Amino acid sequence: MRHGEYRDPRLVPVYDAECPWSRDDDWFLAVVDETPAARVVDLGCGTGRLTIGLATAGHTVTGVDPATASLAAARAKPGAGRVTWIEGTSAVLPDRSFDVAVLTSHVAQFFVADAEWARTLADLARALVPGGRLVFDSRDPADRRWERWNPVDSRRRITLPDGEVVRAWTEVHRVLDGRVDFTHHYLFPDGEELLSSATLRFRTEEELRGSLRAAGFAVERIHGGWGGEPTGRGDGEFLVLARRD
Repeated sequence: MRHGEYRDPRLVPVYDAECPWSRDDDWFLAVVDETPAARVVDLGCGTGRLTIGLATAGHTVTGVDPATASLAAARAKPGAGRVTWIEGTSAVLPDRSFDVAVLTSHVAQFFVADAEWARTLADLARALVPGGRLVFDSRDPADRRWERWNPVDSRRRITLPDGEVVRAWTEVHRVLDGRVDFTHHYLFPDGEELLSSATLRFRTEEELRGSLRAAGFAVERIHGGWGGEPTGRGDGEFLVLARRD
């Protein structure tokens, strides 16, 4: 299944168990907190980990995601009632309704085609008020993160809340023109193996800056790590803060 960890009801809890609150979420929350009582849209909110955290911190939050199973998990979590949940894509966003837009957990890389990425940025620019901020993360292709996505280095054990242990690993099939095709394998104790395939786009800093400029955003800064390091250092990330013109 494509993007199975977001769409398959059996894999969604595995994703949640593997991806608890982390320093990534601390960073995004701190950036959003720079705009007190902000109206925030979390595009590609998934199971709502950060979305609910932002609402708990006092922001007015809308979570948008096309994956039904992920939204069902989000709506079932404590604090979910503070969030407005919408099943859909950036196309459903209302005009000039948000102070801050966030795309976390490398959601920006799921927009593989340049035209799709451009449409998404245009929708976000439309949905933000003048001067509104866009914040997202994307992996730096110079870090070549995909080289560590192999059946040996990526092998891991994921413990679910009920104590069940799922064994997982990743294999890359192709790397071409900034696109990386790969598959996550999930082996359950009952012997069932579920697969989740995906393609991610690794854009350079120059490509990100150009796409943002074309969509009407001015880049404030781009960090290379969660500690505020410059690009080319830190964690192999592009942590992008931009403002709608």
